[in-house]
Amino acid sequence: MEGASFGAGRAGAALDPVSFARRPQTLLRVASWVFSIAVFGPIINEGYVNADSGPELRCVFNGNAGACRFAVALGLGAFLACAAFLLLDVRFQQISSVRDRRPPSDLRPPPPGLWSFLWFVGFCFLANQWQRTAPGPGTAQAGDAARAAIAFSFFSILSWVALTVKALQRFRLGTDMSLFATEQLSAGAGQAYPGYPVGSGVEGTETYQSPPFTETLDTSPKGYQVPAY
Repeated sequence: MEGASFGAGRAGAALDPVSFARRPQTLLRVASWVFSIAVFGPIINEGYVNADSGPELRCVFNGNAGACRFAVALGLGAFLACAAFLLLDVRFQQISSVRDRRPPSDLRPPPPGLWSFLWFVGFCFLANQWQRTAPGPGTAQAGDAARAAIAFSFFSILSWVALTVKALQRFRLGTDMSLFATEQLSAGAGQAYPGYPVGSGVEGTETYQSPPFTETLDTSPKGYQVPAY
C-alpha cells in the first residue's frame, strides 16, 4: 500500500467507510464475529437437555458441564475481541504519530494467534466430548446445536489464523517515513541555502576595517643606501 504506516493509510486521513468495509482484514473480523455467535448461541439455547434420570438439565456434550461452559466463554470472549479489534482498526486510521501507531501494531500479532490456539483447543475438546456422548432422546434433540458449535469452532480456527497472518504482514510493512518527511523536504528543495543572519557572530567582507595604523612603511628609509657587492 502506497503511503502506508503499519498497514493503514496516510496518517490522519479521513476514514472511507466503503473501502474500510471491503478490506480483507475487516471481512475476516466480521466472519470471526459471526462464527463466535454461531458457537455460543446454539449452546445457550439448546445445549442443555433433560437428564435421563431426572428433570435436571445436563450438557449435551457427554453431560460434561465444563464443555458447555468453555464453549460459551470462548464464543463470548471472541465476540468481544472482534468488536474491540474493529474499534481499534477504526481508531488506528486516525492516529497521526508513528510513535503512537507502533504500540497497537506490536500488540496485534499475539492476540489473533492466541485466539487461534484457543479455538483449536475448543474444537478438539468439543469434538472429543461429542464423540463420547451416548445416543438418546436428548442427544438427538440437541444434536444440531452441538454439531453447529463444533463446525463453527473449526471455521473460527481458520479465520483467526488468517487474521494472524494479516497482522504479521501489516507489522512487517513498517512505516513509510515519506508520510511525515515529504512536506518538510519538498518545502526547502527549491530554495537557495540561506546566508548567515545579521548578528549571528559571523561578519561579512564589507564590515572589514583597516588596521588602526594608517602610515605606510617605507621599505627604503632616507639616508641609507644599500651597499653594492
